[in-house]
Amino acid sequence: MGKVEEFEELRPLLFSIAYRILSSVGEAEDAVQETWLRYDASTTRPVSAKAFLSATVTRIAIDVLRSARVRREKYVGPWLPEPLLDDPYQDPARAAELADSVSMAALLLLERLSPLERSVFVLREVFAFGFDEIAAAVGRSEAACRQLLVRARRHMHEGRPRFEADRQERQELARRFFEALAQGDVDGLQSLLSADVQLVGDGGGKAPQLARAVAGAENVARLLATVYPLMARVDITFEPHEVNGQPGALFRDRAGKILHILALDVLDGQIQTIRSVINPDKLGHLGPVADAWAVDQEVKQTRKQTQ
Repeated sequence: MGKVEEFEELRPLLFSIAYRILSSVGEAEDAVQETWLRYDASTTRPVSAKAFLSATVTRIAIDVLRSARVRREKYVGPWLPEPLLDDPYQDPARAAELADSVSMAALLLLERLSPLERSVFVLREVFAFGFDEIAAAVGRSEAACRQLLVRARRHMHEGRPRFEADRQERQELARRFFEALAQGDVDGLQSLLSADVQLVGDGGGKAPQLARAVAGAENVARLLATVYPLMARVDITFEPHEVNGQPGALFRDRAGKILHILALDVLDGQIQTIRSVINPDKLGHLGPVADAWAVDQEVKQTRKQTQ
């Protein structure tokens, strides 16, 4: 097998590692591309292409994350990961770990970790790499990696998200949620939300948003039931789609361009958190992006006409 074929076979794994470390589709794709350039330029063939490439993409991602953390500290409003619609890496033996680790709740928990802790946790807990491979990837001893993992596990387990195991039940709850949303049904929405539900929006200062953060079932239900029927009147449509392995939807303008995404966290038969990403910088990988400011103006105009 040639270098190109070898690399392409491992590309889904490399992207999935990089995305979990970086929480950014664009940065993960760049890290994978840089990994290829280094592999292509190397004059010796490694004993294990998987070990070499995984170590390379991890080291690149760690460097990128260190600079990204500085930018995230200056971010306007709540910061959310770039939405991922489909994880390219599939491994039936680790399906549960892969699904849990890519959820927005899990990625936000990973933000609490140092770049090294995060990388060790991802390689070991998600992808089951051996400590010898992890040590080579992060440039630390195996003993140090074990200590990093202990600290990472402690931070993760303190706030570990738990999701409904029954995928069908989650999808049914999401179906009822989006049906009530389309109808502007306050009571219907409120019945699906936990008492302390949170609505979190990420516009990054580059797009208008429902709200940066709203809490409580009644507050969230009333806000959603007010805004979304108005959006429908200016031809905003939505299509249910898994977002980061959890129920969600893509919202589009009348030209079919992406306006924003919603992702739902479901637990104990109720929606615990609703996350909205409308920052256009985080949506470009999904397709052409709508002009959110223009949509906002049209919605406001429609509201005036109905008052």
